[in-house]
Amino acid sequence: MKLKEILLATLFLVVLFTACSEAPRFEGDSFEQVKQRGYGTLTVVYVPAEGFAYIDERGNLTGVTIDIMEEFREFLDVSMGLDITYNFVPVDSFQEFYGDVVQSKGGVFGLGNVTITEARKSELRFSPPYLTNIAVLITNDAIDELGEMSELSQHFAGMNGLAFEGTLHQERIERLISNYIPEASMEFARSNAEILEQLSEREDLFAYIDIYNFWRAAERGKPLRQHTAGDLASERFGIIMPLNSDWQPVISDFFERGVGFRTSNVYRGILERHLGEELTERLESAREAVLGD
Repeated sequence: MKLKEILLATLFLVVLFTACSEAPRFEGDSFEQVKQRGYGTLTVVYVPAEGFAYIDERGNLTGVTIDIMEEFREFLDVSMGLDITYNFVPVDSFQEFYGDVVQSKGGVFGLGNVTITEARKSELRFSPPYLTNIAVLITNDAIDELGEMSELSQHFAGMNGLAFEGTLHQERIERLISNYIPEASMEFARSNAEILEQLSEREDLFAYIDIYNFWRAAERGKPLRQHTAGDLASERFGIIMPLNSDWQPVISDFFERGVGFRTSNVYRGILERHLGEELTERLESAREAVLGD
């Protein structure tokens, strides 16, 4: 092959690679497109999670975040006369899910119980918070309950941290290790279910997990212990969108119109239906304790 042909072939591959790498991971119709046509399709990417986005016994996709999106669809129909179709896409890995939404275009929404942070706002758009979470510190129930965080270095001596990689829980566990037990190591899991299974089987691990995951596991008899001294009840979950999305003002209007969606009986009913009355009460009490939520 002549040098010129080699250079042209190389240039073609570079251009092809660049085009592929810049292609959006998922796409959906923009609000402007939907408003002009009166209809459109939105892509909803979700991390399967019990209580929030799961397949029920009838084979239907349901859960807290799914039902909220269905209420949003009804809002668009009733208030604006827009006919919306959803394309639901499951992604098991949180890291992949997060990156997919960042790299998407237009009418793409992400449901993964993503904590709203200032750092993430530089990569994504967020809806108003749809839930105030309690992050709980847990171990196997063979470990006595931690009295105070200052006792952690002795209480968890010889144990390692376990985290769902890429989440804020990983950062929390890393801070505990750095501040209290620097000799400990980090271990990683690809799902909350794996974390719960590992802690049920091993007495040498500690982890942070969202309270609803712990609650459901405890109800099923998993040998787990919550260390309430480590509870954190200040984080808020939001629905995420790519930075190029023009849907943020629309979904904000949905949450904030009137007295607010989160103060409605519909919202309370969604939580109780999928999380149960007792856990709903705890989460709503946490919301009331967080100023501005």
